[in-house]
Amino acid sequence: MEETDREAVATAVQRVAGMLQRPDQLDKVEQYRRREARKKASVEARLKAAIQSQLDGVRTGLSQLHNALGDVKDIQRSLGDVSKDWRQSINTIENLKDVKDAVVQHSQLAAAVENLKNIFSVPEIVQEAHGLIEQAELLQAHRKLMDLECSRDDLMYEQYRMDVKNTHDMNLIRSYFGEVQNLSEELAKQLWMVLQRSLLTVRRDPTMVVSVVRIIEREEKIDRRMLDRNKQTGFIPPGRPKKWKEKMFEVLERTVSTRIEGSQSDTRESDKMWLVRLLEITRKYVQDDLIVIKNLMIQCFPPNYDILNKFFTLYHKALSVRIEELASEDLEANEIVSLLTWVLNTYKSAEMMGHPELTTEMDVNSMGPLLPKEVVDQLLSKYIQIFTSNITGWLRKALETDKKDWKKDTEPEADQDGYYQTTLPAIVFQMFEQNLQVAAQIDEIFKQEVLRLCLKQMTSFLIRYREEAIAYKEDHMRDRQHPQCYVQYMIAIINNCQTFKESISSLKKKYSKTEFNENDAAINSTLDSVAKDGCVYLLDEVFMDLEQHLNELMTKKWLTGSNAVDTICVTIEDYFNDFAKIKKPYNKEMTFEAHRRVVIEYIKAVMQKRIAFKNPDERKEGAERMIKEAEQFKFLFRKLSAGLGEDTDRLCDTIVALAEVFKLTDPTLLYLEVSTLVSKYPDIREDHVLALLAMRGDASREMKQTIIETLNQNKPLSTVNVQPVFRDIVVPTMTVTKLLK
Repeated sequence: MEETDREAVATAVQRVAGMLQRPDQLDKVEQYRRREARKKASVEARLKAAIQSQLDGVRTGLSQLHNALGDVKDIQRSLGDVSKDWRQSINTIENLKDVKDAVVQHSQLAAAVENLKNIFSVPEIVQEAHGLIEQAELLQAHRKLMDLECSRDDLMYEQYRMDVKNTHDMNLIRSYFGEVQNLSEELAKQLWMVLQRSLLTVRRDPTMVVSVVRIIEREEKIDRRMLDRNKQTGFIPPGRPKKWKEKMFEVLERTVSTRIEGSQSDTRESDKMWLVRLLEITRKYVQDDLIVIKNLMIQCFPPNYDILNKFFTLYHKALSVRIEELASEDLEANEIVSLLTWVLNTYKSAEMMGHPELTTEMDVNSMGPLLPKEVVDQLLSKYIQIFTSNITGWLRKALETDKKDWKKDTEPEADQDGYYQTTLPAIVFQMFEQNLQVAAQIDEIFKQEVLRLCLKQMTSFLIRYREEAIAYKEDHMRDRQHPQCYVQYMIAIINNCQTFKESISSLKKKYSKTEFNENDAAINSTLDSVAKDGCVYLLDEVFMDLEQHLNELMTKKWLTGSNAVDTICVTIEDYFNDFAKIKKPYNKEMTFEAHRRVVIEYIKAVMQKRIAFKNPDERKEGAERMIKEAEQFKFLFRKLSAGLGEDTDRLCDTIVALAEVFKLTDPTLLYLEVSTLVSKYPDIREDHVLALLAMRGDASREMKQTIIETLNQNKPLSTVNVQPVFRDIVVPTMTVTKLLK
């Protein structure tokens, strides 16, 4: 209390100090005092009221405690009286034991009297029930069975109540009603038989199915009643609980499994399409069955059975087991695809579980996968292995067939545009197309995997294709008379490369969303390599025929009027009648390469120093002949390059430039002319210049030396954009000293 007082005083001091901080506040002291007095009075009034309320509550509580104490004493006296009366009545209860036994016996006799009619008529009722079962009157037969079971169970229950240990009488009752159990089993067999045929029965006579369901419902109610009594008394009649509802679903499950297994084909060994037929039969059976269940069967069962969902589950489970069995067998590649397509696509499609009549009642997507993912992955992996092996064999066989065609004496077929071709690209890409179409039926990821595998196999195949083309050329070179259509088939090989490119591009657009990748680049590179090799082989063929005429160039015979260039032009044009059947862009490359090789061979003839001009007239005549022949080449290749956009003049201008060196009449200007030539063709070498001067025939040793030294000092920079001409031209081995001489 002292501590509280001190705190109150300290608080008051702080409040007063807060109120009287300025002189003008002294005028309001009286006002402050009255306000604090009012607050104090209000607090005291509330405190008094609270204390008074507490006191009233305590007073009431004490009064209630006094009343409770009185009630407890009254109860104590009453319990004492009850205990006294109970002790006095024990003897009376023991004296009533005979009455109790009499009551139990009376109850037993009453049950016997009540069931007396059934007791005396058991054999007749059993016989009637058997007859009703045979006549398919199942409800009436079950009614009689229920009456017999009720009589038996009541008698056994009363016997159980009277004397649990009296097994003799209990066995007597069980033996007397022994046929009842057999009757129950016979009726159950009939019920299960109806359920096994329910899909057919419900179409003809749905009332039969309804009767079976009603019987099962009755038995379920009896089972529940007997189990409740068992909890209270410990008594359970023989054969209970029957659990016929549980057995009904077991029978339906076996029926569905038998239905699925019964659709399998017996012609597997002789029928390659056995799996397709089996899956189609299964699809039709399942769809028809579920539609019948949805339209007819569902009306025969109570709503709480959710029978449509139950049947969906049963069919899904049975199909899953059956499909797993099929997946574990040694299936071929096409069979694996058929199975996976059916499982992943057909199963949930509108053709089966997703049928419009079924989706209104069931969500197809709520069902789990028909095959576990690991089984699907195993099948896909197995298919890839088989497909890899098969496609390797197919490609090898296709190439072997194509190779046989190369040796024919008849020209290859031409496409609608007149380009030679063989059937190889069509065969290869027909195989790819068929397998990709099949893979697309499964899913997008698998389709991409098959496409990747096809392109990978294509890479290996093209390497073999190139090797076979090389071998084809080498065989021809050993005997150029065979095969007769070597040129035409080599053109077809070149065209096949372009067809392969176009087909690959078409496949990529149709079956892939990915852009151009490294694998595509490798394939295109290999195809270009095969095609360019083929072009080279064809040009080799041409230039082998031209070899004799090329050797006449820059000789005395040539100078005196040889028609070698005329023959060369005619021969090339003749060959290019066939080469015109080469597809773009290889025909353009072929023309350019032929043009380049002709010019290079011509320049090689110049560099080989087959002739040395003896006087200005010969130089003039030779130069003019070179210019004329350059124009012939220009005319020829303009004609061959028509529509290809090829510049045919620049290469031939090299011959003209060389002719200008020979045509020059003033030897003092020779250095200037040579310098002009070198500036135009930066790849020209020292030995080339010396060979030209040697063929000109009038350059002294000192002049040659001066020209070479000056050119070496003022060597022009090579131009990147200029196509090299002299780089590949080799001058016959000869020392510089000898050349200078």
